[in-house]
Amino acid sequence: MNLRSIYYAISPKSRFLVRKLYYLPIDFLGFISKSKNKNVPNKGDIFIGGGDFAKQGKHLLDLLKKYALLDPDHAVLDIGCGIGRVAVPLTEYLSKSGKYEGFDVVKKGIVWCENHIAKDFPNFRFQYTPLNNDLYHLTDKRAEDFKFPYEDNSFDTIFLFSVFTHMQPHEVQNYLKEIYRVLKPNGKCLSTFFLYDDKNESEISKKNRSFSFPFNKGNYRLMNEKVPSANIAFSEVYINEMIDISNLKLENKIYGHWANKATADLSDYQDILVLEKSK
Repeated sequence: MNLRSIYYAISPKSRFLVRKLYYLPIDFLGFISKSKNKNVPNKGDIFIGGGDFAKQGKHLLDLLKKYALLDPDHAVLDIGCGIGRVAVPLTEYLSKSGKYEGFDVVKKGIVWCENHIAKDFPNFRFQYTPLNNDLYHLTDKRAEDFKFPYEDNSFDTIFLFSVFTHMQPHEVQNYLKEIYRVLKPNGKCLSTFFLYDDKNESEISKKNRSFSFPFNKGNYRLMNEKVPSANIAFSEVYINEMIDISNLKLENKIYGHWANKATADLSDYQDILVLEKSK
């Protein structure tokens, strides 16, 4: 059993505690040396994503500017905003005319964002949405029934980084429907996935691969059958069908590094889809 499997075997609350304890020495040293950036959370509090927090945030902002044509005056929606990884660099990019809304299922991420971002930037708002996800939060409120708390045609740009990689198909379909509803005409949505096709399905399914999806569920594959939301890979054909149902238009596809298909210089580990709401 590898470390990832052990991590998934414990409860969502225990996962947060394990990470907190693991990074406690590093966070304590940063506190006593006063070397920590106030706009960067403690490592033990960051519950998603790896690497340098600030560097990753700037990289994701670059993706939004290049592929979603993000403008400083845009109204943006950050679905699964986490603990502010993209919100932090956006505070230096969005103008006073721009607007940021973010929501997440993990309360402590929202609390950090409210205390470190919203209090200094009145055009940034964060909401806690306690939806069920067996990786982060267990409740009876389901993402497949969730209606985004925003009016129709509210946002120029919507983005989801490492969100659809932790959601079941019926949940993804509902979110795509809601994204279409709250996007303005000609608005863009940038989202990341783990995508596979007939050519690489056997390769990404191998259990001896460092990042694999061995459990076949038909149109999608799971990394861990006991924690279905741990990591999910979708068939490209299936995702295309879901996009069509939502009435969104697939504008661009940029493969990430995870399955060794990346071709662009400015790319991410995960695969990127850019969707558009046509008039």
